[in-house]
Amino acid sequence: MDNYIVSARKYRPSTFRSVVGQKSLTTTLKNAIQSNKLAHAYLFCGPRGVGKTSCARIFAKTINCLNPTADGEACNECESCKAFNEQRSYNIHELDAASNNSVDDIRALIDQVRIPPPIGKYKVFIIDEVHMLSSAAFNAFLKTLEEPPHHALFILATTEKHKVLPTILSRCQIYDFSRISIADMVEHLEYVSSCEGVTAEPEALNVIAQKADGGMRDALSIFDQVVSFTNGNITYQAVIDNLNVLDYEYYFRLTDAMLSGNVRSAILILNDILGKGFDGQNIITGLASHFRDLLVCKDEATLILFEVGASIRERYKEMAKRCSDGLLFKAIELANTCDLNYRASRNKRLLLELTLIQLCQLSSAGQPADDKKKGLIEPIASNGPGQAPAQPGQAVATQTYTVQSAPPLQRPVQSPQEMTGATAIPQAPPASTPKRVARPPQFGTSIKEIGVEHPKAQATAQAATVVQEIQSPFSQEALVHYWDAYASAIDKKVYLKNTMINCKPALQDNYCFEVCVHNPGQQDELTNNCIDILSYLRVQLKNTRIQMRVRIDETNQKHLAYTSTEKYEHLLNINPVLAKLKDEFNLTLD
Repeated sequence: MDNYIVSARKYRPSTFRSVVGQKSLTTTLKNAIQSNKLAHAYLFCGPRGVGKTSCARIFAKTINCLNPTADGEACNECESCKAFNEQRSYNIHELDAASNNSVDDIRALIDQVRIPPPIGKYKVFIIDEVHMLSSAAFNAFLKTLEEPPHHALFILATTEKHKVLPTILSRCQIYDFSRISIADMVEHLEYVSSCEGVTAEPEALNVIAQKADGGMRDALSIFDQVVSFTNGNITYQAVIDNLNVLDYEYYFRLTDAMLSGNVRSAILILNDILGKGFDGQNIITGLASHFRDLLVCKDEATLILFEVGASIRERYKEMAKRCSDGLLFKAIELANTCDLNYRASRNKRLLLELTLIQLCQLSSAGQPADDKKKGLIEPIASNGPGQAPAQPGQAVATQTYTVQSAPPLQRPVQSPQEMTGATAIPQAPPASTPKRVARPPQFGTSIKEIGVEHPKAQATAQAATVVQEIQSPFSQEALVHYWDAYASAIDKKVYLKNTMINCKPALQDNYCFEVCVHNPGQQDELTNNCIDILSYLRVQLKNTRIQMRVRIDETNQKHLAYTSTEKYEHLLNINPVLAKLKDEFNLTLD
């Protein structure tokens, strides 16, 4: 019985023509051979399994061929070619730098460089995984690499070019090998299948090519594995079962559930996928790639970026017609956000289910309530506790309060000395609608939301009612007058009252005023009560655009004393003898 040879060795390229996916590089090497313009050192770098070492061997064989063909290939008939094919050539030396990386190994190689070739023109030294050489070995190799004998030629191969010393890189012609495209790998796998008498579906070979991630050696190894599993009849279903690859069908079913807004169906599909042993992060990354593929299928110009089989390609085109660009943009964003948060999440399954819920709500956001599916989970209403949901004809008033940011630019104040003279600016044409001055919300208000615009709430309010804004110019004196009036009316909040008495507002542009306080406590007091203060000032000054900023005066921090301890420390700075009085009479601060 003949010894079995794996496909990666059996179908290893032996000519430049048989190298897969590196046409530009092989053309450059053949032209250099034909024009007799050979460098003394080459560096082949790129991912694993893309043909670096194979090209180095073909190049070494071709430059020593005694009768090269017209297209720059070796003849395979001369003594040099026969010696190479039978692995008895003394012109080609291979060194594995991963296991021979010491100075002594390099010195032994340098001794062989001095000996001229017995047959042919060149003695070729192929050093594989050259980045594994030690620093001392690199330094010992530098001089020989820079000025070798005329018959010596070096070919270095590595997967990690960044680990090679710059002094080595500067002495070599560098060839960057790229990953092999899926189309080229599928074409080569079809050739191997025909030579081996194996029947294979194009979609099955496409999955193998995607799993190989650009490496032909990996693709041939996976091919041999699947051939053993299927006994020579490679089908799409057999490949995804053997390689544990998630079927396209699941992604299409999830997309159908998303377009129909059926949350429960999407969660059940997820449960089915997890039950088959697939990792959650692979599921979400695959779903993001699925949405990306749908996006590139929507335009013929981007269809070249889509690398799948012909039958699945048509299915993607049909599905892409049902999805809008905006929906796919948002779906990719949600899937990518889930992928970023997956590793840090403690409840990973809940994160996946929440993402599916958000995806299912994308297509049903603008549908009427009667058309929504029963499986849809509605978003939580924005009504505060104790508030009834707004009816279609009910008037709704919204108001935004800002502390740190100024309002959008409006028309300038006509006269700073004017106290009143309100000018009403209606937002909608009906004149019969009564004027409404927006009131602050009574429940569910958060300081963190101050100054944050809510487009959905504003759109709902504008559609449901007619809201009028009043922008009456007012002066600094009027602002301070009503500021003091509010402070004098405060009974229980003593700290707020003292703060407002000692810190006066300063009018600025665009109906905004600034209050300069002396410490963080005063800042917090004004911030926590800003809603009530602004509501009072807007009513009294007849201007709904009034806004307030609060900042701390760093140059005068802690200048005023309000608590008993602050007052004692202030007096102590004036008269230090006060401490002795306190100690002698054993006094305490209330």
